[in-house]
Amino acid sequence: MKLSNNPAIDTATKLVAVAVMMFAFVFVVMVPLYNVLCDALGINGKTSGEAYTSVQAAVDESRLVSIQFVATNNEGMPWEFGPTVSVMKVHPGAVNDTVFHARNPLARDMVGQAIPSVSPSRAAAYFHKTECFCFNQQPLAAGAEAELPLQYIVDQDLPADIHTITLSYTIFDVTDMTRGAVANR
Repeated sequence: MKLSNNPAIDTATKLVAVAVMMFAFVFVVMVPLYNVLCDALGINGKTSGEAYTSVQAAVDESRLVSIQFVATNNEGMPWEFGPTVSVMKVHPGAVNDTVFHARNPLARDMVGQAIPSVSPSRAAAYFHKTECFCFNQQPLAAGAEAELPLQYIVDQDLPADIHTITLSYTIFDVTDMTRGAVANR
């Protein structure tokens, strides 16, 4: 297909069109495809990004579920970040509290955002966060430390064959993104 009399312009136009199509493919097709594959394969259990409104329910004292907490830093995130307790044994239906610790070792202010994941993924529907530092971005001044609260409930309807739930957080540096949002206002 000839677009102009200059072959270099034709080639450049076709390359730009291919680049735009690749970009569109990544954001329009890959994200839903990724979510479908994760659901089908039972990986990357996602929790709700909103606070759970608890309803009055009896605590199942006959059953204990182990909750493991894992924290990782995304590449380029220099914070010290982790749970203060790595495992909790909880009764389904009970409200539970724990804390994660964060410290910014740099000499500049930063903003972090934690993204949760629950494993096994089918437990995600039964793990309810009523308060979580992951609901909001976490600004930390240079050298500052923070205790980041987490309050959660394991639903009584959790399948009986699930004895351990792992809640994993990855923390990302979103400092530049928040500066851009403020600058665009």
